[in-house]
Order: sequence, then structure tokens, then C-alpha cells
Amino acid sequence: MSYRNVRPLLRIGLAAGVAMTIAAQAMPAIAAPTRAGNVQKAMEELAKTPGVVGVVGGAYLDGKPLGLGSGGSRLLDGEGGRIPADARFRIWSQTKQMVATVVLQMVDEGRLGVDDKLGDLLPEVAEKDLVERADEITVRQMLRHTSGIPDWYAGKPKPDGSEGDDPSFDVFDFTTPYQPLDLVKWSRGRPRTAEPGAKWSYSNTNYTLLGMIIERLSGRNLGTALHDHLFGPLGMTRTYLMVRPPDGVKGPHGHGYYPDADGRLRDVDRFNAGFTGGAGGVVSTARDVSAFQRAFGQGRLLPPELQRVLTDRLPGDSRLRGKGRSSCADDFSIVGGLAPGSIALTFYSEDGRRQFAMSLTLSDKPNAVEFDANKAVEAVFCPSKPS
Repeated sequence: MSYRNVRPLLRIGLAAGVAMTIAAQAMPAIAAPTRAGNVQKAMEELAKTPGVVGVVGGAYLDGKPLGLGSGGSRLLDGEGGRIPADARFRIWSQTKQMVATVVLQMVDEGRLGVDDKLGDLLPEVAEKDLVERADEITVRQMLRHTSGIPDWYAGKPKPDGSEGDDPSFDVFDFTTPYQPLDLVKWSRGRPRTAEPGAKWSYSNTNYTLLGMIIERLSGRNLGTALHDHLFGPLGMTRTYLMVRPPDGVKGPHGHGYYPDADGRLRDVDRFNAGFTGGAGGVVSTARDVSAFQRAFGQGRLLPPELQRVLTDRLPGDSRLRGKGRSSCADDFSIVGGLAPGSIALTFYSEDGRRQFAMSLTLSDKPNAVEFDANKAVEAVFCPSKPS
């Protein structure tokens, strides 16, 4: 999954599937707010957006909550009551930053190198010709989306040949137990996007493969590896990786919807866990996501030279940034993700002091929903700023 900023109003467009990019950019440091706005009110305002069923979010300063809130309802048409303010939600492609962090922690431990070749780490993808030029592609290139490996999620082509809005698979298949190699095979028939290392081109396949590498080198499943490296040490007690269908989000939470071929809205809360994995399978909360971003921003997870593998900007990188207009929200970077049914975003300051994580469940395709999440950030972190 990816998103792009097409106007000052934050518009999220489904372009590549269940995975979001890692966003990082140096921002000017500003003083912490002397007072905070009402998170509950900010969520209620965001929930009024057409196409949004419910919203849940939480803001944090120096690890302390400024507030939690939710708006809208758990289910379509106001049904199901309010979403609990501390509810879990799918973070989609924010999973990628976590997977990348574990890979680089393993590099720091000497288990692999950033310039190791895919074909050496996963010989089967070369032997079975599942990834073209696997003997040239490096770990660094997969981490940075410069491998040129095509995206298994890429949308169904439109009549004019351009990439469509709907994913290439059956969104409503909630039960088929797809394996990571199944998804890699889907990508093999698509054209490469570039020479290895030549340019940035977003692909979920990179992180499907990186998840497999973690499992191969650690001898543990990806969910356990993420827990041992991140969730456990950071106290992310309500975070886990969905592993297999029909895994779902635990506890009361918001449900998202997606139109079928006849335009009928269908509940996609059980979106197939086989389509996510290392590319977008983590379920978390505003508190836990903020704890991860705080630790990452404070440099507690990786040495500086390895963290820069993720944070250095590349030519052609279209990842969203917090810039776009002169506002309080410009002091934040954004990482997030989307897929049928929902969008998840985390705004964060580069110094690791401030985070605002939120999830929106939808009643339309993600790229058809326009909302201004910047307003929520400003309402909480700059409540005295005139509109």
C-alpha cells in the first residue's frame, strides 16, 4: 500500500497495496505545547468526513498521553456503538518500518549484511526463477525500495493500461491460506520497474521477501521475531502480527467496508492475513505505535549508520511528508498505510517527543475518501493557533 500527497488536503490514494512507506525527514525542532487540545473532539470532527465510518486515535508527548479519542461508530450506519478509544487497529504498511528495523538489528548482530544478495539468502527464489536477477538484488535495495522487483499487489489494469484502483486479487477472499512465496510468484509475471539500485519504486514484494529472510535467519516465525526484537522490549503489549486467515483484530474495534463489483458495501474486517505478513500484517494501538516511533526517533533501536539506511531520502521517492502548507502540522512527518476498509496514520516529530496515531475505517475505496488529518494534529498540538 502506498499513499501520496496530491494537494494540501491530505488525500490518500491506493496505489500499491497493503504496505506503507517509511517516512523520515529532518524537521525544525519546536517547543512542546504548553497545553493540549481535545483529542476526543478532534476524532469526532474527523469522523464527520464522508466515507468514514469510525475514527480512533491517541496523542503522546514524551511518552505521556495527551488524550485518546474516537468518533463515528464501530459498524456501518451508526451501528455497534462507539469504537473504544484504546481499540486495536491494523497499521498496514507501518509494519514495514518495524520489519526493516528488525532486519537492520540482525545486520548489527552480524547475521547478515546490507549488501548481501537475495539469491544467497533465499536460494529458492533464484532456483525457481521467482525473482528476476535475484543474484544482483541486495538487502539494502529491498529495504529502500530500489530493487526493481515488481509489486505483487499492483492494481488491476484499467482499459487504457494504467494501474487501477482495485487490487489484483479477490478482496473478499478471507480464507485461502496464501504463503509468502505465493505472493512472490504473482509478481514474477509483471515487468521490472528499474535496474537494481537505480531508483525508488514502491513494492510490497520487497517486504514479503524481507519477512522471509528474518524467518530463515532467526529460525522463528515473523510474529515471534517482531515480538522478541520490538514488541516485548518496548512494552507494546497489545501488538501482534496477523499470521493466517481468518485471523482478525482482537477485541472491540472499528470495521471497514469495500464495494464489490455491484457497488454493494461489504464488511472486510476479516481481510486475508495471507495478503499482509511482512508488508502490512501488524495490529496495534495508538499507544503501542507511538512507543515504537518514539524509540525509533530517539535512536534507541538502531545505530545511526544503520538508521540512515531507512531515513535518507532517495531521488524519485514519492513518500508523503508533513509539508504542504504553513501550519503546525508541518513540524511532523507521517508514516502510514491503507488497504480495503481502512487507513492508518502516525504523525511524529523527528526528535521522538511527539506522536499522534490514528486509524480511520471506511465505507468507500480508500482513494475515494478525502480528509484533512492535519486539522486533528493542529487541534491537539497547537490549540491556541488561530485557524
